[in-house]
Amino acid sequence: MAGLTPTEGVEAAARRAQQAARALRGATSGAKDALLRTIADELEAHSDAIVAANVRDIEAGRASGMAEGLIDRLLLTPERIAGIAAATREVAGLPDPVGEVVRGQTLPNGLILRQTRVPMGVIGMIYEARPNVTVDAAALALKAGSVVLLRGGSAALHTNAEIVRVMRGAVVVENLPADLVATIDEYGREGAVALMRARGLVDLVIPRGGAGLIQTVVRESLVPVIETGVGNCHVYVDQGADLDKALAIAINAKTHRPSVCNAAETLLVHAAVADQFVPRVVGGLREAGVTVHGCPKVQELAPGVVPATDEDWETEYLALEMAVRVVDSIDQAIEHIRRYSTGHTEAIVSQDVGAVRAFTSSIDSAALMVNASTRFTDGGELGLGAEIGISTQKLHARGPMGLTELTTTTWIVEGDGHVRI
Repeated sequence: MAGLTPTEGVEAAARRAQQAARALRGATSGAKDALLRTIADELEAHSDAIVAANVRDIEAGRASGMAEGLIDRLLLTPERIAGIAAATREVAGLPDPVGEVVRGQTLPNGLILRQTRVPMGVIGMIYEARPNVTVDAAALALKAGSVVLLRGGSAALHTNAEIVRVMRGAVVVENLPADLVATIDEYGREGAVALMRARGLVDLVIPRGGAGLIQTVVRESLVPVIETGVGNCHVYVDQGADLDKALAIAINAKTHRPSVCNAAETLLVHAAVADQFVPRVVGGLREAGVTVHGCPKVQELAPGVVPATDEDWETEYLALEMAVRVVDSIDQAIEHIRRYSTGHTEAIVSQDVGAVRAFTSSIDSAALMVNASTRFTDGGELGLGAEIGISTQKLHARGPMGLTELTTTTWIVEGDGHVRI
C-alpha cells in the first residue's frame, strides 16, 4: 500500500487477515473444499502466465549465480503446476480437522467437557525460492480454517506474485474475502521482520528454507514459531541388510530429488558388508552423477572418490553429492548419526529385528525409516496431503505438518448453573 512503511504495511495486512479469518472460521467443510478445488482449477487455467513469471525468476537466479539445487526448487513447469493443483485437490478431499473432539468427559459434578479443534487464526509463512510452498501453505491453512500471510523471498518474486494473484481471484469467485491469502513480498526483508514482530496480529510463524533463514526466524520472532528442519539425513546399511534393497534405497534417497530436505546426505555402511557393498553403491551413485566423499576405507574400496572431511559429515549438500563412511558396528553408526543429525530423517536397511529395534530406540529424529528411502518423509507420501513443512522440534508438531498440526484447541465446558465452591 502506497505511503506505508514496511511495518505499517504488514500490520495493515495482518489486520485485514484477522477480519478475513473471522469470515472463514464459520465456513463449512464443503465451502472450504469448493474453494480449494477452485484454486486448483485456476492454477491450471493460468499455468502459462505462472510459467512466464517463473521464467523471469529463473533467468534472474541463473544470472546471479544461484546454485542448480536452488534453481530446481524454484523451477515451475506445466507438469509441476498440474502436480501442485492435484495436491491441492487432495487436501480438499481430506477430513476437516476443525470441530474434531480431541477428548471429552462428564465430570462427577455434571460439567460436560469437550476439547475441540479450532482454526489457528492468522499464519505467517517465511520461505525461500519454493513457489510450490505458496500454494501448499495456502491450501493447508484454508482447509484448517486459517488465513495465510506469505513472505516468499526475492528469488521467486514474480512467480509468487502471479500465484497469489490467481489464488486471490479464486477466493473472490467463491464469495469469500480476498485477504484469506495475501503476500507481503513488496515490503522486502523489513516486511519479514515486521511479520515476525506482529505478535497479537499474527498467531503463528512457520519458516521453511535453509538453516540461516530458519535460525534467524527462531531467534528474532516475537510470534510463536514452529521450526521446520534442515535435513542432514542418513542411510545406514547394516550387516543384516538385503544388499540389493540397500542399493536401491541408498541411490533413491540421494538421487530421486537431491535438492529437498528429505534427500539423504550421508551413507553409513557396516564393515561386515563393506567389501561387497561399497564398490556397488559408489558405482551406482557415480552413474547417477553423484560426487562421492568417502572415508579412508571407502577410498580403498572405490578408488577415485573425494576424501571426506569432518565438514562433509555435517553438510546438507542439497545436490548430487554424498558422504560415505564405513562403520565398525551399529553402535558406531548410531553414534555418528547422533553427532551429525539435524533430527529430520534417518533410515536403516536391515533384516535383523534386533538391529532395527536398537536403531529405532536409540535415535531421536522426526522420522525413522526401516528398509525404506528417506524420501518418504513427506506429507503426501504419508497420506497427509500437501504439507506446510517438516518440523524437527518437539512441541505439538513434529515431522510432516498437515492439517491437524495447523489447528489449536478450545475447551468447551457445559454446565447447568454450576458455580465453583
